[in-house]
Amino acid sequence: MIGNVSGNGIAVGITGVGAYAPEKVLTNADLETMVDTSDEWITTRTGIRERRIAAPEQAASDLALPAARQALEAAGVDPKELDLVVVATATPDMLFPATGALLAEELGARGAAAYDLLAGCTGFVYALAQAYGAVATGLSRQALIVGTEVLSKITNWNDRGTCILFGDGAGAAVVQPVERGGILGFELGADGSGGPDLCVPAGGSRQPITSGALEEEAQFIKMNGAEVFRFATRIMVTSAEELLAACGAGVEDVDLYVPHQANKRIIDHAVKNLGLDPGKVLLNIDRYGNTSSASIPIGLAEAREDGLLAEGTRVLMSAVGAGLTWGSVYMTWTEG
Repeated sequence: MIGNVSGNGIAVGITGVGAYAPEKVLTNADLETMVDTSDEWITTRTGIRERRIAAPEQAASDLALPAARQALEAAGVDPKELDLVVVATATPDMLFPATGALLAEELGARGAAAYDLLAGCTGFVYALAQAYGAVATGLSRQALIVGTEVLSKITNWNDRGTCILFGDGAGAAVVQPVERGGILGFELGADGSGGPDLCVPAGGSRQPITSGALEEEAQFIKMNGAEVFRFATRIMVTSAEELLAACGAGVEDVDLYVPHQANKRIIDHAVKNLGLDPGKVLLNIDRYGNTSSASIPIGLAEAREDGLLAEGTRVLMSAVGAGLTWGSVYMTWTEG
């Protein structure tokens, strides 16, 4: 699914961003004491040096709340004005009620439509597309989207192939009509044939949590790293290329690239093959690891804080995740 949405009438943009990461830092040196690995191996293969880990009592909504409040404050929006809350997460507080509904209640956004969206690491891009559609059609005026993950709670800390990769965190964005600029286009897709390559086998209706499932450790993330890497390196490039072409733009029209932070080698491959200037790439994987749906909004919040986002900045975002899903969005940043 691909579209240049710039001619749809109502301009829609992101008017505020926020982020939150738990206090606990888990370094590669810490992991050396837990599994057979090394700081050098992890850094060379992934670019990750440390990641944040939620406290035992912290759930997805607890991480989402401060990020959401920060985004609302930046946008100058009272939570009571929200009419849509979408939470992208693979680690909800519980199966139901939706973490989105719990977050809306904590914010004081009573009456807002609120739900969860599951698209793996592509969740934030999917959520942004849904919020764009709601605002552009007039169904919503003030939307909040949040990517929040506590992946540490579905990570097998004895599996050195996956435990080195993931971290916890949350990022949020307010989506509203804007007078100029805003979102220019999306490219979204999924290939379910790759679903088994990145999954949590147990916990759904296919395989409920049972004593047998626990013995098999099926409640944890399972990943075919080689296949996911192969898919991601290809689709990160083609998704961005197709979107830019649909928007009548090229890599020279990208001022800031905010990719999903899954693996630095994947990002480097995308940057090289797209022909992007490495100086225009947002990288924070060394400090957070892979935070799934929280990855891109955390990056946007850091970019805004560091002065990398200003009026007219042309931003490209791309992600690949479980599903296997993918998505890219191209937009012009608007201030005020």
